[in-house]
Amino acid sequence: MRGVTYSMSVSLDGYIVGPDGDFDWTAPDDEVFRFWIGEIRQVGVHLLGRRLYETMLYWETADQDPTLDDREWTALWKPLPKVVFSTTLSAVQGNARLASGGLAEEIERLRAEPGEGDIAIGGATLAAEAAALGLIDEYRAMVYPVLVGGGIPFFPRRERRVDLELVETRTFSSRVVYLRYRVAR
Repeated sequence: MRGVTYSMSVSLDGYIVGPDGDFDWTAPDDEVFRFWIGEIRQVGVHLLGRRLYETMLYWETADQDPTLDDREWTALWKPLPKVVFSTTLSAVQGNARLASGGLAEEIERLRAEPGEGDIAIGGATLAAEAAALGLIDEYRAMVYPVLVGGGIPFFPRRERRVDLELVETRTFSSRVVYLRYRVAR
């Protein structure tokens, strides 16, 4: 059965964006960027909330940007199937579709379909809903050495207790730390 993973960059104090909505501190260096490329290779479908979908739209046309040095991420991201959860969008671009049902139903359907690769969830709001429903199998945090003092939290604040098993850690030369935890079931 395909696993559901939640993976985002996060400040040391637990936020994916700061109080002003900024996340410029998450710009990856070459080493971290190479790691993210390896991670996206393991994804079979990506579930996104509206805000993250709109942020990632850049990558749908990034291969047309003459200043882009590394086109590998774009080559992996563009064909990747994406499911967008939004009540305000009426259409999406690229290899994306609007979710036709609720999150639990969508994940159940994707898990039942033949296919390889993880079911990745991006965006704190969508991940919080998945966490509340007990649907996340792994939490993957790329922890940046910065305190932003508030904003949108990586973990929902009313999360029930979830026991985790440490699966992997990695420290990058930029002092960014990757933490991968599996939900203990």
